[in-house]
Amino acid sequence: MKQGLQGSPRVPAQQRTVDVEVPRERGTAPTGVRGEHTHCERPIPQPRAVVQRSSVRGQILDALRTALVAGELKPGEVYSAPVLGERFGVSATPVREAMQQLALEGAVEVVPNRGFRVVERGARELAELAEVRALIEVPVMLRLARAVPAERWAELRPLAEETVRAASSGCVATYAESDRAFHRAVLSLAGNEQLVQIAEDLHRRSQVRHGRTDLVADASQHAALLDALTAQDLDAVRALVGEHFAGAS
Repeated sequence: MKQGLQGSPRVPAQQRTVDVEVPRERGTAPTGVRGEHTHCERPIPQPRAVVQRSSVRGQILDALRTALVAGELKPGEVYSAPVLGERFGVSATPVREAMQQLALEGAVEVVPNRGFRVVERGARELAELAEVRALIEVPVMLRLARAVPAERWAELRPLAEETVRAASSGCVATYAESDRAFHRAVLSLAGNEQLVQIAEDLHRRSQVRHGRTDLVADASQHAALLDALTAQDLDAVRALVGEHFAGAS
């Protein structure tokens, strides 16, 4: 079993998970989380405790997603919440909650009494994900090409340029985030939040490690896509999106 992540940041002390006793109405049962001590603790208002827990869990979730994309968490390996929690400087609870979210996203799977195994994605699964992404996003982008004015596409140029800089740095995790930000901005123009969420979930599932050359080639397609969208060149949009998704697999 792995002993944690190399160079993983520790969560600041003031944001670490704390054991609290949540005030409750008379006659109701205690609501303490399993494994947390609730005796001799000064009560903290519930909203404050919830915000702190959510903040820590969110930080851990972001760190774990980065580690997955960067390959620090190896496919097929099993990682325990207590060991990862020690590495991050937090209790096992927010790590376990973050891992459960990753399990819902299909990035890891639960191994009873051991922890979480990082899912290995084969070529067939990646190809299927690329196909589903294309089925969802290509029709939307074709519709946007017909309806969105050129100045709106110009506003997305900085995001496309940022993906190129991120790719040139060779940092897979940095590029993955900038790539998602670009696609999220494009699809947001459709005004359908459910579409954006589903597309982003598929995007996360399909992101795998690439060499630096692949990253740069992938990033260069963003500017070309904006050119095609601006020119309302539907054939070019269709071809570029299909090639872009196929390259991600």
